[in-house]
Amino acid sequence: MFNAIRITAATALTFAAAFASAGDYGTAVAPANAERHVVITASTPWVNVNNGDTVEFQSGGTSFTWHFDTLREEDTFDLSKIAPAGSIDHKVTVYVAANPLYRG
Repeated sequence: MFNAIRITAATALTFAAAFASAGDYGTAVAPANAERHVVITASTPWVNVNNGDTVEFQSGGTSFTWHFDTLREEDTFDLSKIAPAGSIDHKVTVYVAANPLYRG
């Protein structure tokens, strides 16, 4: 019984590690949920969002919508971590600020 639990826990950790990347930053949602629309061009070096924002990104004829729900109050990461493959052709840094509803 103990070995079965250990295998199950190891399997769960493997799956969690595989999906942690994008899940650490929120979830993809339907475009109708977007509160903001951001167009990514070749000259876009960064994007500022708040934790809790839902943003539709448009880049190179593609678009995706993301609800930001980071594990940390504030975070920074590369937009390509959440964007569909091939939709972002250069480094765009996402700066996630704390949700204004919870700022002190």
